[in-house]
Amino acid sequence: MTLLLVVIFADFISLGIPDSLFGSAWPAIYTEFGLPVSWAGCVTALISCCTIVSSLMSSRVIRRFGTGMVTAASVWMTALSLLGFSLSDGFFWLCLLAVPLGLGAGSVDTALNNYVALHYKALHMNFLHCFYGIGVSLSPFFMSLALSSGSWRAGYWSVFGVQAGIAALTILALPLWKKAHSEAGED
Repeated sequence: MTLLLVVIFADFISLGIPDSLFGSAWPAIYTEFGLPVSWAGCVTALISCCTIVSSLMSSRVIRRFGTGMVTAASVWMTALSLLGFSLSDGFFWLCLLAVPLGLGAGSVDTALNNYVALHYKALHMNFLHCFYGIGVSLSPFFMSLALSSGSWRAGYWSVFGVQAGIAALTILALPLWKKAHSEAGED
């Protein structure tokens, strides 16, 4: 179960990555697209609303597909949303991509918080949220590097690479969820 915990920690890094990325990229995005500064609130509100909806629905989804599968699909969904942000050419696409980004984030957050609370110690829960902080800290760093070379899109592209790597790790770790599930004597 230690190896599974490492994967869970990596997944929580992936949860934090998108949360601070948009704010650091927005000054370059609204300038390029010719948008009012305030329109950032529309995108972030969409992400937040979808996160809430996903969190509320996640119990049913987790019961049906399992925590590992829901986490893997959700991390991939957020990775693809970040890729979409890097390719978007207008405000409509940012809003559209905010939906799967929020839905994926809500599922990862709820699934992993619940799983760690049920199967690990309080210490592990504290570390889980420390890893979220790593993700939140990494993405503005990557974006600042990209912006210094002139492209917010490159920032999204590089963060997509990190997110896709974590998603691939999560998919490769799916057998660990089944093993941990059977060791715990759960059906």
